[in-house]
Amino acid sequence: MTKYIAFACFGVILLWVFLFGGNVYAFGGCEENCQKCHTLEQKEVQGILAKMKAPDAKVLDIKMSPVRGLWEVSVDNKGSRGVMYVGFSKKYIMPGPIYEVETASNKTQESLGGLNEPADRYIDLAKIPVGDALLLGEKTARYKVIVFTDPDCPFCGKLHAELQKVVSESKDIAFYLKLMPLKFHPDAYWKSQSILCAKSLQRLEENFEKKPIPRPDCETKAVDETIKLGQELGITGTPALIMPDGLVVLGVRDAEKIMELVFNPKKKG
Repeated sequence: MTKYIAFACFGVILLWVFLFGGNVYAFGGCEENCQKCHTLEQKEVQGILAKMKAPDAKVLDIKMSPVRGLWEVSVDNKGSRGVMYVGFSKKYIMPGPIYEVETASNKTQESLGGLNEPADRYIDLAKIPVGDALLLGEKTARYKVIVFTDPDCPFCGKLHAELQKVVSESKDIAFYLKLMPLKFHPDAYWKSQSILCAKSLQRLEENFEKKPIPRPDCETKAVDETIKLGQELGITGTPALIMPDGLVVLGVRDAEKIMELVFNPKKKG
């Protein structure tokens, strides 16, 4: 009986290989090599861009993204270069950034850097109002760093802990926190409003600690204005730091690195 069962199982495997040409995959389907099953042509991307009201955008590159199930597409729209992600179904697209959890590195920004764009980008701090920002540190601090943050962004929480270390070590640095909730964090918008209504750094920190915070008890335009400002400045993800010299730093940095960038700024290339 045992021999019969073994032979029968072997026969089923042979039948499977015969019917499907030897391409037997695990439950992940094309997880071994997604390009065996999925393709994305430039003309298909152009069709997607046309539907998104960007018919003049040029496709620079198409490749697999770091996340399975998504294509990474680099485009140039009238001189402005960017990256978007297209699902294998070709029915959905999404913006970046994509972060790698282990290193907290911005993989989207790395791709943008490979498009021959300058590695460093600078913003005029005068263009960023801080009247509605939360202050971490002393108002009289010599150096001002502006931080675009999201109350439900886990990397923002990690960065905030590093910012707290900085202000505990140096009274010369202060951080002005601009709340910019991202659309894919569904509760981040009302939490940002709640925090700004109370003008409470403590409420933001309690939220980062996963403690419940109350719903907003006022109406404020500050959140919408910061979202709009971020779009105008080309800041699409959080956290983002604008250093005293205007250098844009995306993602998490430790306290030591932040202080190095403040006290010993890079020479503008």
